[in-house]
Amino acid sequence: MPTAIVMINVDIGKENEVAEKLLELPLVKDIYVVYGIHDIVAIVEASSMDELRSTITDKIRKLDGVKSTMTSIVVMHKRRE
Repeated sequence: MPTAIVMINVDIGKENEVAEKLLELPLVKDIYVVYGIHDIVAIVEASSMDELRSTITDKIRKLDGVKSTMTSIVVMHKRRE
């Protein structure tokens, strides 16, 4: 299952509004509003790379309030037991 970590920069004061809009997208699994270089980190999981690309470029990047994104494609996931 293709997964991406999407770091998002938003307009000042739009963090909560954009976070709520992101949670309406079915492929967005987790949202973190953070301090630092980026404002929001989103975890996106899709059934194909095309679906992942489409969600990021056609939905997330076009949300009102989103200024820029930086995406990392996950190549391995490990979880502490």
